[in-house]
Amino acid sequence: MTTAQQPIPSGFGAQSTAADVLQGIDLTGKLAVVTGGYSGIGIETTRALAAAGAHVVVPARRPDTAREALAGIEDVELDELDLADLDSVKSFAERLLGSGRAIDIVIDSAAVMACPETRVGPGWEAQFATNHLGHYALVNRLWPAIERGGGRVVAVSSSGHHNSAMRWDDVQFTRGYDKWQAYGQAKTANALFAVQLDRYGAERGVRAFAVHPGGILTPLQRHLPKQEMVDRGWIDEDGTPLNPPGFKTPEQGAATQVWAATSPQLDGKGGVYLEDCDIAVPAPPGTRKGVKPYAVDPEEAARLWALSASLTGVDAFA
Repeated sequence: MTTAQQPIPSGFGAQSTAADVLQGIDLTGKLAVVTGGYSGIGIETTRALAAAGAHVVVPARRPDTAREALAGIEDVELDELDLADLDSVKSFAERLLGSGRAIDIVIDSAAVMACPETRVGPGWEAQFATNHLGHYALVNRLWPAIERGGGRVVAVSSSGHHNSAMRWDDVQFTRGYDKWQAYGQAKTANALFAVQLDRYGAERGVRAFAVHPGGILTPLQRHLPKQEMVDRGWIDEDGTPLNPPGFKTPEQGAATQVWAATSPQLDGKGGVYLEDCDIAVPAPPGTRKGVKPYAVDPEEAARLWALSASLTGVDAFA
């Protein structure tokens, strides 16, 4: 069976940084929107894009925290956005659309991971609502400006998608909550979102990609008990990161999403899942490398899009 999930190869790899993949790329005059762009791999994404000449809009749930974190980075514009609140998503999108600017790059980098059971909005499971539905609504509301820009949308997924396919019989985890399965479903949803968005966007000049940034110790782990991270071998008993083999620095973790958003090597491509700055292979059995077939399945992607449109009341392509 043929698959688009075949490495190029790109010449980059797991150790490449965001600055590495932007060598020789001039983003002057480009507008990028980076959710979560003030923390972890998000701030390294913002830093790299701005250094290459882009003007970066960073919508933040905690604007004061974001302002402090981004101090000293040129060409950054802050706004307020809570992805778990669809009214907040609508307000942010209306403000940005009201500026009349085209959007060249969207990187959906914000996320929550393995949080205690939390309900938002009309009782939605928080990881699915924040990581997927909020970004789904955001991109659909910003679509007029994204289409004018004719650029790329990058959905930040994770190897966590190996934890769970879409749980169609109980998407909101109303019958027993498991934080890692819920995270896995949300990351599968991120990947499927890119598949369907690329299907809609390609003929309009917009391509979409999903990426696994790699394992990186960032504030994304804030909901994990210390002992769980010790048991996983991520930190020692004093809380010092052990940085085991396979873990990346934030600069390396930002590389794949920046490569996805900017690389001419991906011209004419889209709807694929990327890792280590290349197109990922189908997941080999018994590993957490590559992409699971259910996370790039076009029928699953169309089904998720329809559900997301129904839940959020937003669909730019209806």
